[in-house]
Amino acid sequence: MIKRKELTYMESVHRDGKIWGLVLCGAILLFPIIACIIFNVLPKWSALAEGLIAVMPMYWAVAVIEIITYVPMLGAGGTYLSFVTGNISNLKLPCALNAMEIANVKPSSEEGEIISTISIAVSSIVTTLIIIIGLFAIAPLGDVLTSPLVKSAFDQVLPALFGGLGVVFLAKNLKIAIVPCLLMLVLFIAIPALDTSMVGIMVPVGVVVSIVVARILYKKGML
Repeated sequence: MIKRKELTYMESVHRDGKIWGLVLCGAILLFPIIACIIFNVLPKWSALAEGLIAVMPMYWAVAVIEIITYVPMLGAGGTYLSFVTGNISNLKLPCALNAMEIANVKPSSEEGEIISTISIAVSSIVTTLIIIIGLFAIAPLGDVLTSPLVKSAFDQVLPALFGGLGVVFLAKNLKIAIVPCLLMLVLFIAIPALDTSMVGIMVPVGVVVSIVVARILYKKGML
């Protein structure tokens, strides 16, 4: 009888992460395939190729940057789970960092790996439950919630949330935070289009700038 090799925790994380990543890719591709089958149509391949050539380089670059940026902060398990469930910069990353901060563990440690994965899993479940509740409880109040008076208040919820989280982390690393914060302020003020079209790319850019600044300050003995 051949004994199966017992996988370590990290080996099982990488195995399951790859499997669910492939499942996600299949699920994403399944929708256009089913739509083509139902409506008995095919895309215009030349137009599809032209569109992919226009946008693919940007997404490939973002994918590489996000891997380099998020893995050290979220760990392997947290990264796999975040990429499958989505909404990393707006939800998963702040949740994981806050959970590790409360637990007083470092992202690169084994404890940080576990805390990050658990927090991201819980946030995914909570988000799903809130969406389900919203469908049944909040949907009838759609007219009220989308009124100009209420909408202006809801537009400030996410900035207020990130502001509260940001103050905690920026205060602890003020020297490192000054340059990236000033750079992002200048870019978003000078180029308003970044606010809607490129905000996902600017998060990894800000992280890279922070790392460069931290390295320079460290070499000069200022950290």
